[in-house]
Amino acid sequence: MIHPPDEPTQLGAGGDNAIAWAIGVFADEWTLLILRYAITDGVTRFQQWQDLLPISSAVLASRLRRGCEVGVLEQVAYEDKPLRQEYRLTRRGMSLWPMMASICGWEGAWAHGQAEPVPVMVHQGCGRAFEPLMACATCGEIVEPREVTGHFGPSGSWPRSAPNTTMRRRSSGSSALGPGFFPHTRVLVGNRWSAAMMGAAYLGAHRFSEFQRRLGAPATVIADRLRRFQAIDVLRAEGDGRADRSEYRLTDKGRAFFPVVMTAIEWGQRWFRAPEGPAVVFQHRGSEHPFSVLLRCSECRGALAGREIAVLPGAVVQPRRGAVPS
Repeated sequence: MIHPPDEPTQLGAGGDNAIAWAIGVFADEWTLLILRYAITDGVTRFQQWQDLLPISSAVLASRLRRGCEVGVLEQVAYEDKPLRQEYRLTRRGMSLWPMMASICGWEGAWAHGQAEPVPVMVHQGCGRAFEPLMACATCGEIVEPREVTGHFGPSGSWPRSAPNTTMRRRSSGSSALGPGFFPHTRVLVGNRWSAAMMGAAYLGAHRFSEFQRRLGAPATVIADRLRRFQAIDVLRAEGDGRADRSEYRLTDKGRAFFPVVMTAIEWGQRWFRAPEGPAVVFQHRGSEHPFSVLLRCSECRGALAGREIAVLPGAVVQPRRGAVPS
């Protein structure tokens, strides 16, 4: 099934909701990197991605084909004789820029020690390098992750939100990428179970049994992801040291990743709509209004738009206090 790129996909009642579809689209290491270069560098051609990434032709072809199927890319001929085609972002694909900007900002601030510097984003409105700040689109105030609450909406439940067997894909050996290429983001959302576990952590899961019960994931998968999340200081275990008895709490670094998750969920709910209503409903804590993301420039506090962000070659960014090297 190919999804129309410029209008929302209407989902069936009772099936996978917007969260499951969002996870199915971007929670894959290669897809994240393909989209990174498409959004930040304007890459459109097969050979360009191959020159930038240590990816096989078969894996690249499968990810580009999947991108077209879910409506984030479209094939366009740029030469007739012989026929040559490129892969351009659709409106659906371009609307992923808030998530990609949030990833760049978080990696630059928290995931230091990389082999490759993180791209520098410049707000053309003020001409300065910036980090995106999360604000409430309703009232305009800059908010911290703790000031946002969320609960399942009409189409929300763990069975409908967790990745199913048809949407999961095995890793294709992208560990060969090494320490560069958004390494910590890949740990957190580079595959289906990791992305689902991060969502569960933000929605209040703290114990091994809670992650397992909500997601229906094998115990070995839960244990592996908890170890990985602790290794990069996104979760911290509290308890007697046994995985099944400890409580896992988000660290400052883990909470700072919230804008990535939030923008991904909003993207999913914009483009994949269940007839019952949204999968998750968010509230600006202490207010009477709903919460949705508005990204602001850290330098001028102006609202950001994708067309106003220039991406420059990377530079080493000093980590925030409390960030732990990998």
